[in-house]
Amino acid sequence: MLEINLSGLKLKSPIILASGVLGVSFSSMKRVINAGAGAVTTKSIGPKSRKGYKNPSIIEIYPGTFMNSVGLGNPGIDEFILEIKEIKENNIPLIVSVFGDTKDVYLEVATKAEKAGANAIEINISCPHAEVASIGIDKDLTYKVVKYLKEHLSVPLFVKLNPNVTFLGDIALAAEKGGADGVVAINTLTALKIDVNTKRPILSHGSGGLSGKAIHPIAIKKVYDLYKILNIPIIGCGGIDSWEDVIEFFLAGASAVQIGTALYREIEIIKEINKGIIQYLKEHQYKSINDIKGLAHKFKIQEVPDFD
Repeated sequence: MLEINLSGLKLKSPIILASGVLGVSFSSMKRVINAGAGAVTTKSIGPKSRKGYKNPSIIEIYPGTFMNSVGLGNPGIDEFILEIKEIKENNIPLIVSVFGDTKDVYLEVATKAEKAGANAIEINISCPHAEVASIGIDKDLTYKVVKYLKEHLSVPLFVKLNPNVTFLGDIALAAEKGGADGVVAINTLTALKIDVNTKRPILSHGSGGLSGKAIHPIAIKKVYDLYKILNIPIIGCGGIDSWEDVIEFFLAGASAVQIGTALYREIEIIKEINKGIIQYLKEHQYKSINDIKGLAHKFKIQEVPDFD
């Protein structure tokens, strides 16, 4: 009931580990798979090691809602290849998130990841507290980077979208036109929290990305709107911590989902979510989660009334 085919990736569950959470080592990613995830996405990996920003780099600002500014800290692709190979030796479906400062650097990192055994590549053009966000706010840059990478890669290519734009549809359509096999909607939202006593931003970097429960309705809206205009799969991401959240994403039009922030509680939450989805499908007499994709669009939304 939970099996999906995501651009050629056959997954036992529609739940995928989101980039940036537990995606640095084989051991942590194996725990996520053992808990019932269908695939894992690594932390964003660049061409060389990067320390990221100093602490405090992540804070919980409301229950289940966090703000972070990690700064794309990572070991670099050459070192991370060892982790990729160990992951693949254990047959874990793997999506490697990559970033760079030019399209050639993106390709360098992605190619090395693919050769090491990545099942798919996710390009991070949307981190709200790093320079890569400049790509994800420009439809022409998005198109050029995606097209260039797609011409050189053989594995599926997913694009993680930046929600901090006026109209996300333009960026998503540019990614589709460039040949993307799917989009991830959405990355974190730009946010700022100031300590009233010290009178300064709490995070060392200042601003950061908002994730968790507070952004879930926003992510649902983005997926709902994108489903109307895209012909490629949408991977819903933002604020999932229950089976209802996953069902909601599918009803809005998602083909899969990513979970991240909720894992701060416990990884076993994935098992609970899978069980809840199966129970829901049985109660509503659906044979597969794919049967509910986009059903919310059958409901006619009330139009603005005339003032004649």
